[in-house]
Amino acid sequence: MARTRDWVRSSPGTHIWLLVIGITSLVIASASEGMGQFLVHRTSSNIHQLNEHPLPSLLISGFWIERPSSFLLYVVLFELLHANVERWTGTVRWLLTVGGAHIAATLASQELVLLAIEGHQLPRSMTHVVDIGVSYGLAAAAGVLTYRLRPPWRHVYLAAVLIFFGIPLLTGATFTDFGHAIALTMGFAAWPLTPAATEGLLPEEEHGRDRAGPAEEPPPGRDPDSRQER
Repeated sequence: MARTRDWVRSSPGTHIWLLVIGITSLVIASASEGMGQFLVHRTSSNIHQLNEHPLPSLLISGFWIERPSSFLLYVVLFELLHANVERWTGTVRWLLTVGGAHIAATLASQELVLLAIEGHQLPRSMTHVVDIGVSYGLAAAAGVLTYRLRPPWRHVYLAAVLIFFGIPLLTGATFTDFGHAIALTMGFAAWPLTPAATEGLLPEEEHGRDRAGPAEEPPPGRDPDSRQER
């Protein structure tokens, strides 16, 4: 129990986010079908909502999932991805990474929808498409987590992530697939926000530092900050 409490305290943002998603999922699950559809459309960050309520729609859309039955899956993904990234980088840097990716991927993907509508490749009804969820943030967390793993596991993980997000992108991509690719790229680009980068280390050097072990203790009676000439 104490370990669970420590884990939650070490990644508060992740678990507050999960709590809110749990509440909104209960709201959708208990609502009538008509009310549920109203809620997911009203909280979407689609073209219509971005034009009418730009800032609220960008923020609120990240706290809803369309299928409440998927909540337990998201709990697992949040613990594996978000919690580990938040513990490693700190809450502020984690939030900058995943929040920035969510906003950028949403805006870019909806811009693609708008261009497709104007080019008569999509119907105008797509301005009201349901666009809610937490997957853009998860994609960004998956990207930055690459730097946390040791080789050769880092390379295996990177290949798996690229395959997972790349196959849909190359085979009939939707606007959501483009959003995932953008968010993942922003996660890869977030290396400067990691603790190792702030210490001037390269990605491959961080775990080498870990293997070196703690610094030796100075001999008794000697000031560790004193300097000696030779």
